[in-house]
Amino acid sequence: MHIKDLATAPGQQLLAELPAYDSAQVFSLHDQLRKRGFDSDLISAALTQSRLRARATEKFGDSAAQMLFTAAGLEQATRASIATAHADFLHQHGAQKLLDFGCGIGADARSFAAAGISVTAIEKDGEAAAAARHNLAAFPTARVIEADANDLDLAALGADTIWIDPARRAAGKRIKNPAHWQPSLEHAIALAQRYPLSGIKVAPGIDYALLPASAHVQWISETRALAEAVIWMGADIKPGRSALVITPDRRYSYQADGENPRHPAEMLEPAPLAEFIYEPDPAIIRAGAIASLAKAQQLRPVSAQIAYLTGADPIFSPFLSGFRIQEVLKPRPKIVQAALRSHGIGRVEIKKRGTALVPEEYRRQLHLDSSLPGSATLISTPLAGKPHILLCSRLQK
Repeated sequence: MHIKDLATAPGQQLLAELPAYDSAQVFSLHDQLRKRGFDSDLISAALTQSRLRARATEKFGDSAAQMLFTAAGLEQATRASIATAHADFLHQHGAQKLLDFGCGIGADARSFAAAGISVTAIEKDGEAAAAARHNLAAFPTARVIEADANDLDLAALGADTIWIDPARRAAGKRIKNPAHWQPSLEHAIALAQRYPLSGIKVAPGIDYALLPASAHVQWISETRALAEAVIWMGADIKPGRSALVITPDRRYSYQADGENPRHPAEMLEPAPLAEFIYEPDPAIIRAGAIASLAKAQQLRPVSAQIAYLTGADPIFSPFLSGFRIQEVLKPRPKIVQAALRSHGIGRVEIKKRGTALVPEEYRRQLHLDSSLPGSATLISTPLAGKPHILLCSRLQK
């Protein structure tokens, strides 16, 4: 049985009747459904889909319960909040007819269509194409073509915008070399340059040297987790780099200095530790915007090549997580353990940059007393070339 079978009336009926996924109940549920007359292969496909839907809730919320997924397609699918940001960007820049080159299960295409953009989604994998067709069925301006986009006359499809999300996984493993993506980054850039407006979703760790000098490259985080980067190209798109920080309430954009995304990020000289320490959002870090943000907020790095900033004043910013420093300690567990107990702290989060400390191993060495009511953040970082532990409390508005 395949996804197209789940899209049929019997398949949809079966999916609708399934309880919330519970791995411990899979075999007994299969037997119950078999006794009710459902086909065994269809039951197996539906139970697999139920498991994928449970996982997909993190990315798609309540919409996951009505969507169909492949395991690989779900892994690479863009989160709904980020896909909406993509769609808004393209809509604001005039996209009307978009070609989704390798749409997967149609996650981005759904948001493009919801934004009023006419979408032609192309996917060569039959299962993923069937999922995309189901997931886009509610949008009359969206269609799915099951084909290898490389074999099509793309110009004949009449799009003014192209979106490319290269396949970056094979056999369950991440493909790190952009030359081995499908399509390769070089091919994707060449395709994108044929259109008035384009976007290419790429891995957030992409080397600046691989970026087109004329592009605007945006790094995107959601709830402090780095998700992806997008290479945007178009006549009215200003070249450079930026960060898009998505919170549960809204989006925040920060423009890095410079107009060439290939240029290295500016580095600032470190300064002595002050009363507060700040961790930039990971999208700020990858966009090379630390120096610009630090200068704007009168902050300096705590150490060379380390993405922790220090300053004398409390700052509340969507681009920074802030901490008040209570003590500066040598990293020996017994010293830190004594300090935690003296402050009545029984729970800690551990952060690190630029040191060999392994947070979970270090946590075990601290022998935390869970009966103590306090909590704190431990930050492991070099100061003046030597590792230290900063005992901190999070800044709260």
